[in-house]
Amino acid sequence: MDTHPSSKQTKAALTIAALGVVYGDIGTSPLYAVKETFNPEHGIALETATILGGISAIFWAIMIVVSLKYVMLIMRADNKGEGGIMALLALAHSATRELPRHRIFIVMAGIVGAALFYGDAVLTPAISVLSAVEGLEVKTTAFKPYVVPIAVVVLILLFVFQRRGTAVVGALFGPVCALWFLSLAAVGVYGIIQEPEILRALNPAHAFAFLTQHGFASFVVLGAVLLAFTGAEALYADMGHFGKDPIRFAWFSLVLPALALNYLGQGALLMRHPEAIRNPFYLSFPDWALYPMVGLATAATVIAAQATISAAYSITKQAIQLGYLPRLNVVHTSAHSIGQVYLPAVNWILLIIIVGAVVGFGSSTKLASAYGVAVTGTMLVDTLLSYFVVRYVWRYNPLLCLLATASFLFVDIAFFSSSMLKVGEGGWFPLTIAAFVLVVMLTWRRGRAILMERLKSSSIPLGAFLESLFLDPPHRVHGTAIFMVADTEAVPHALLHNLSHNKVLHERVVFLTVTITDEPWVPFDERVSVTPLGHGCWRVHMKFGFKNRPDVPQALELCREHGLEFEMMATSFFLSRETLIPMANVPGGMAVWRERLFATMSRNASSAVDYFNIPSNRVIELGTQIEI
Repeated sequence: MDTHPSSKQTKAALTIAALGVVYGDIGTSPLYAVKETFNPEHGIALETATILGGISAIFWAIMIVVSLKYVMLIMRADNKGEGGIMALLALAHSATRELPRHRIFIVMAGIVGAALFYGDAVLTPAISVLSAVEGLEVKTTAFKPYVVPIAVVVLILLFVFQRRGTAVVGALFGPVCALWFLSLAAVGVYGIIQEPEILRALNPAHAFAFLTQHGFASFVVLGAVLLAFTGAEALYADMGHFGKDPIRFAWFSLVLPALALNYLGQGALLMRHPEAIRNPFYLSFPDWALYPMVGLATAATVIAAQATISAAYSITKQAIQLGYLPRLNVVHTSAHSIGQVYLPAVNWILLIIIVGAVVGFGSSTKLASAYGVAVTGTMLVDTLLSYFVVRYVWRYNPLLCLLATASFLFVDIAFFSSSMLKVGEGGWFPLTIAAFVLVVMLTWRRGRAILMERLKSSSIPLGAFLESLFLDPPHRVHGTAIFMVADTEAVPHALLHNLSHNKVLHERVVFLTVTITDEPWVPFDERVSVTPLGHGCWRVHMKFGFKNRPDVPQALELCREHGLEFEMMATSFFLSRETLIPMANVPGGMAVWRERLFATMSRNASSAVDYFNIPSNRVIELGTQIEI
């Protein structure tokens, strides 16, 4: 039962850990959200009414988008405990199996949302770390030339450290963020005590007035208000690591109160000293606390960056498993947690782009203009996909589903539309990243479909082939041959090549098909199915969830229960390696540039040997050329 002491201790530990990993991003938003909301460039005068309205808008945006939409609603849409846009895509996709038109829309929406997430994954570390280091120039301009170089060094050290895994410093994340949130709350209370009138901002009427009484400027300022809830996607994406209860408890018991108090405190400061708008966060603190807070803020932003980077690894791995990206080298950095992975290729690509963003934009204010598009785009897709879950998985009343979705869509579209005004000022940057990722994902998905069609069109039915083969069987040799094949009913090309060149057949032949399902986890008792085909031949079908590590040798041990045992030293794995030849004007193909892109990705994808954890000394690869 939950009342057991160890259970309580586990929940407490998960809650502390969630503070660091889940709330690092949204927890560092006070560094820049108020500053950008009241940016003089918006043309809204900084006076008592507008300060009350702006702080009220921030508070109620957090309550509606984070508390109501994500914490209370979307976190209920778990795919066997897992969250995140790829998990939501898989859940919505499986719930609409009988609705093909909906499935096409769901897949496209999910891919677009995932592509936009990578724009967020680039900008979160950049704006978080840069805004923290900018605290150095609050009291003196002497540090100004060093802000960008220091931020770049911090980011480089963070990415170099990634290969060691987050487990090494995971125990520090929670306590550091707990101290951070307590500091936010304390300085917020200090400000409120000096200017209690700011508490009037809790009245949503002030937010409504602020967002409706300033004409076009009210619409523009939405693009800054949204900075207060960036990171809300992390609540859902990291649900599988910590569970709903610790995340919700941490939010309502500490994170939400600390953020609300800090935003109110910054508003109180601006009511007394409007000139503090140049950096209301750091100017809220007394002089003696400034540099310690710069250090604490830098630590908190590094944790926020770490959380986003880890999420990028996780989503990339899920996209690979679900067939939207080519295989990449995945390094598991923890023997205890399957979720802790490191992808070297993703790591270094992210670092290069993030450093480029920091150097190119040069300030958190300029980065803020670019930030909102990716964040609100992903949130908009979450809302759309959640409709299919609420309607077809939970089977709620259709009218209720439409009303709830429409309400959240209204908020999402308003924020997204406002952020689109910043496309020319930097919003193009995450959109360019998202467009590139989208092209890559769609090209890989379509290319794999074309490749499977080509292979299937030239394949020989397995049943008829085996029947004719054993009318005059070839010489049988000792051992087991495992032929990996995508189509369970087709003869593997590797088998045909082996028979053609070696003129022999192993005494035991296994046709192995591996499928990645749209569920996060497949339990061991459902992972393998074995079908005897006669003459020492077997068909084995393995299923892995998109969060499972596809370990073929480990899964083969499960075949023992089906009367099929394997001795690895007497087993050979035969793999087919396709060499793709892009051809123009091939019926059913893609544009030549996409075919070349697909061929390049296929050529540079990591080996199936590593991906499926197959012993390299037991593998024989046989090649074939295919025109696409």
